[in-house]
Amino acid sequence: MATTSEDDAPCDERRRPLVVPGLWLLGALCLLCLASLVIGAGEVGPLASLATLAGHPLGAAAASDEARFVILELRGPRTLIGLAVGAALGVAGALLQTVARNPLAEPGLLGVSAGSAFAIALALVLGASAATLRVSVAQLGALAGCAGVLAAGRLSALGQDPVRLVLTGAVLSGLLGALTSLLLMMDQRAADEIRFWLVGSLAGRRLSDLQAILPSLSLAAVITLSIARPLSALALGERVAVGLGHHPSRVRLLAIAVVALLVGAATAVAGPIAFVGLVVPFAARALAGPDIRRTLWLALLLGPIVVIAADIVARLAVRPSELSLGVITALIGAPVLVAVVRSRRLPSL
Repeated sequence: MATTSEDDAPCDERRRPLVVPGLWLLGALCLLCLASLVIGAGEVGPLASLATLAGHPLGAAAASDEARFVILELRGPRTLIGLAVGAALGVAGALLQTVARNPLAEPGLLGVSAGSAFAIALALVLGASAATLRVSVAQLGALAGCAGVLAAGRLSALGQDPVRLVLTGAVLSGLLGALTSLLLMMDQRAADEIRFWLVGSLAGRRLSDLQAILPSLSLAAVITLSIARPLSALALGERVAVGLGHHPSRVRLLAIAVVALLVGAATAVAGPIAFVGLVVPFAARALAGPDIRRTLWLALLLGPIVVIAADIVARLAVRPSELSLGVITALIGAPVLVAVVRSRRLPSL
């Protein structure tokens, strides 16, 4: 009798190499990072930026100093944070969809990001100011939002209906958004400090913000590597996973903890950015197949690509002003959501 192994996969999926799409995505990401450094809404244009990066600044000394400041102090940190936020949201979306067994599960749609924003608003109203504290509070809010929606799905028929689960998440997001607005109306100082979180943006971020979330991202990476193999086994069914020596409940709890770490960190530094966690896993599965291990590797590249590309568009759309990053990702993600919902048969995870 043939035995079932967690490494068993459809032949076409095993023969589909990730090297070629991975190299294409890596090349696209490098080009986008360069574009992020040289393109902006300000007066420092691409030619001056490229010359400064090459070590041959153009124009007077004052103009050269301005170009160097814009690249090193504004666009550089913004690009690095975009890399971190995109990777975090892409991986979090893939993990959340796998745990919920729902292709529509996305941190922004299920209230996870709204939970983080509400927790930050509450902390600011109570007097919190340290960046590391905000990250921890945001992660607790993300954990509460994720647990709330998944618990609702298990207490009713929501778990079998992807669309109803998303509607439940929308209700939770709306409630948390209303509570956040109420808190901000009560405290003008908190309103001024948290305004950029509510719209989602990379503008004005500093390297210290990135340093504050690096420990969380590192811990999430370690846990993700440890549960990627059991999650792949869970896709074959709980009985198979148990037979292979895994503990499904423990794996799910760890996956939810990783989602909270990633979404909380991303929300704390860039605000609630919707649809990245939906678009990235959707595209990654199209390239890599349903295996979560392959999906996660591609999500690490696709997430930053989506976020940085959207951020560049946000800078150029209404120059010399900027749109919020959340608006651009919504314009990208909404058609994807509609396409998935309107499909005759939602993909099973």
